Amino acid sequence: MKSVAILAALFGSATAFVPSQVSRTAASTSVKASLADMVGAEGPEPIPFAPSKTSKNFDPVGFAERSPEWLPWYREAELKHGRAAMLATVGFVVPEFIRVPGEQFSFEAIPKVIDAHDALPESMIQIFGWISFLEACTFPAMAGLGGKYDRKPGDFSFDPLGLYPTDPEKQKQMQLAELKNGRLAMIAIGGMVTGAAVTGHGFPYLP
Repeated sequence: MKSVAILAALFGSATAFVPSQVSRTAASTSVKASLADMVGAEGPEPIPFAPSKTSKNFDPVGFAERSPEWLPWYREAELKHGRAAMLATVGFVVPEFIRVPGEQFSFEAIPKVIDAHDALPESMIQIFGWISFLEACTFPAMAGLGGKYDRKPGDFSFDPLGLYPTDPEKQKQMQLAELKNGRLAMIAIGGMVTGAAVTGHGFPYLP
């Protein structure tokens, strides 16, 4: 009887360290429901290097599982960085070929775009100031990601040219295109800056 009591006590102690399967399943269901509402995270589309090779949800660190309530913020940050990177890739290449006429604006004394950062500290401060101003303007919209406002991540209702379609399916296609191009641009601008810094050459940044 004494042995049975000891085994029962040990079993009870051991199960205290085992995570609840119910809570884990509930969390997984919540994450899947949140991901289902996001463009680019739905449907089976195999990724060769993904662990399961059955889905395009690539999250090796497990951010979605650990903090599903932050998924809208993650998507907002991804879209914002992707948009900035798309502008950066264009802004990094165009000055290699086109300069505004006039010594005051063309910076002809700086033939390589990569050298403008150190040669024009005042301009860098000005750019930083404008970025800070735009970030401050987005604070009210970011507050809505906690559920206070009905706003999807990245949606600032800014479409002066009227390019955003009205058809829901075409809207998803455009959102997915922006997401993919933004991800590609984030990788591209990193490679472009690295290539320009290492080789010391302009576009296409080859030795």
